[in-house]
Amino acid sequence: MARVADPPSSPPGPAAAGAHDRSPSRPVAPGPSLSTARLRLRWVAAGVAAVVVAMALGLAIGPVRLGVVDVGRELLGLPTGLRDQERAIVVDIRLPRVVLGLLVGAMLSLAGASYQGVFRNPLADPYLLGAAAGAGLGVTIAVVTRAAEDATTIPLSAPVAAFVGALVAVLLTYVIGAAGGGRMSTAALILAGVAVTSFLTAGQTYLQQRHQDTIRQVYSFILGGISTVGWREVAIALPYLVVATVVLLSQRRTLDVLALGDDEATTLGLHARRSRLVVVVAASLGTAAAVSVSGLIGFVGIIVPHTIRLLAGASHRVLLPLSVLFGGAFLVLADLLARTLASPAEIPIGVVTAFFGAPFFVLVLRNSKRLT
Repeated sequence: MARVADPPSSPPGPAAAGAHDRSPSRPVAPGPSLSTARLRLRWVAAGVAAVVVAMALGLAIGPVRLGVVDVGRELLGLPTGLRDQERAIVVDIRLPRVVLGLLVGAMLSLAGASYQGVFRNPLADPYLLGAAAGAGLGVTIAVVTRAAEDATTIPLSAPVAAFVGALVAVLLTYVIGAAGGGRMSTAALILAGVAVTSFLTAGQTYLQQRHQDTIRQVYSFILGGISTVGWREVAIALPYLVVATVVLLSQRRTLDVLALGDDEATTLGLHARRSRLVVVVAASLGTAAAVSVSGLIGFVGIIVPHTIRLLAGASHRVLLPLSVLFGGAFLVLADLLARTLASPAEIPIGVVTAFFGAPFFVLVLRNSKRLT
């Protein structure tokens, strides 16, 4: 871990110098460090390439097929062979959708990796603390209280209601988890999340039963989707997603220390409870913002981080940045499948991610050595 490896970098005393003189093979550390840095750089380059490929495919493929080269030249402001209508499809319809997919996928993947690190639980996901149930209840309330003449679509207030509902759910979870007094454990927080999720889901089910005409609209949100009407959804979520991403990436070394356990982290000078609170609040804020514009898209926060762990290692200094890149690329490609497999109809993106995620979840469950 980075904090553990810092002491050797201090100037050695006479005894240490003598030990180094007698054991010249010990200062070979720069070799592995350089190799590790090169490996990390390669994975970052692979993540950037995945994002570029996903964007190219997402912009070029659809009911109207466009050339990848023409799309790329259009984005760079170079002359293309695209007609005005095709140019409008790229810039006004597909590009906002692809950008939103990148943002939401990156956030869900990053939040999942952060939750798994802070709770030391390989099956933790962005909805662990009740954000999904809170968002679902918020949207249900927005739908059932809208004007009768607007009964065919989800109201414009739904993203705000989902955001507020998700944040309220996480706050309730934290309050209940700390209700016993004393030192709040991660197990207590997880159990509080289960309780809050059950309670809010019951409230949502009751409202839907009382307003059965709203079931279709509510479930269209619950199944998830990143279809847009322009740049409005991107503008709604972008500030929160940027803030949450910056905070979580700044905590990547902290998560490596927390992985040692609270006692060891405290010994190394880290305030474990305060650090955990920072990570949970940032991940929950980002999750709430993502859910408010995309609905409930499951398994992204499990598939992507665990795949990266298998391929690039478990250090959060590598895991979190790669989760941002590969998470965004994954969701853009999943959305591409959702809108092309049954064209001209669209499959809810939550169905696509669940198709890949459920078997992956079983695999992770089977191979996990520690569940908390």
